[in-house]
Amino acid sequence: MKQQIKFVNADKTRFYTVLKQRVDNYFKENNISQHANGKMIFKTIFMFCLYFVPYAFILSNSIPEWAFWLCWAMMGLGLAGIGMSVMHDANHGAYSSSNKVNKILGLSLNLVGADANNWKTQHNVLHHTYTNIQDYDEDIDIKFGMRFSPNGKHNKMQKFQPLYVFFFYSLMTLYWVTFKDYAQYHRYLREGYNKANKTKQKKQLLHMLIWKIFYYSYILVIPILFLNMAWWKIILGFLLLHLIAGLLLSLVFQLAHVVENTSFPMPDDKGNIENEWAIHQLNTTADFSAKNPFITFFVGGLNYQIEHHLFQRVCHIHYPKIAPIVQQTAREFGIPYLYNRSFFSALTSHLRLLSKLGHKEAYQFPIG
Repeated sequence: MKQQIKFVNADKTRFYTVLKQRVDNYFKENNISQHANGKMIFKTIFMFCLYFVPYAFILSNSIPEWAFWLCWAMMGLGLAGIGMSVMHDANHGAYSSSNKVNKILGLSLNLVGADANNWKTQHNVLHHTYTNIQDYDEDIDIKFGMRFSPNGKHNKMQKFQPLYVFFFYSLMTLYWVTFKDYAQYHRYLREGYNKANKTKQKKQLLHMLIWKIFYYSYILVIPILFLNMAWWKIILGFLLLHLIAGLLLSLVFQLAHVVENTSFPMPDDKGNIENEWAIHQLNTTADFSAKNPFITFFVGGLNYQIEHHLFQRVCHIHYPKIAPIVQQTAREFGIPYLYNRSFFSALTSHLRLLSKLGHKEAYQFPIG
């Protein structure tokens, strides 16, 4: 079991208390729910259609080959859209006030090949609690030799990571649906994050295996058996789907945390982080492209990552409205609000930081 980390509000700041009250008042004064609305329901239907309508065309056996490849590519967009716009809110309990609705929609992650139970541990518990803290936040762990934190291990090859990072990003969902879930399941047992009794643990594993069988059955077995298409082309289509989805999902999450001016604090010998948790979130997170409605729509509001980290049980459809409240309150308390104006500026900041991280002692990082 890893050392337990505690956030110590040594300055006794009331930042989050004031901010939470103001955001709560926004919903009360406007008489609206913090959960999904009509726009969110439309988005949900759209994202599922973006994934399953091309799948139906593929199975129809009636499309030309160029359309066959286009459909797999569109499914990649749909997978990313379902992940960012539907399952993400549902598994945070933000989509609906009904736990049953959230659980059903949260299983959309299982539907596209991954495991919601593991995701909740990795994302809700580890990433949201220990954002940008090495060895706790798995999003900045060393993967494929890449270094995402100044506290991570350094090797000489990492000076080239801005050149090869996109290739490995594109493998993210493919690795997820093949190996990652099994590795996480056993690691979370070993590290004590899965606190269920042994009977429930076995049920969780069986549940994961059944969903994996279902996924591979509809995504590969059925097309291979029933399509008038060479089996290897179906495999390539499957790979195309995941290369597109993996690249999109990796970039959106990395552009929110692994960019210039974000901090990567480490606990002291007693396991303490000398900061209020909410201020830690602002120090380790950046928004981007807030003025771009297309990006906001497609990435599930995750370009408003600061608002998401502070109010993860609020549906992302409301983030553009509460962002000015967060900005104003942060300004009043003298807390930096990190922001990149466009997707391109966030991407270039990410690549510059990766380049700096590739050189062991070349950059002075904020300490948070």
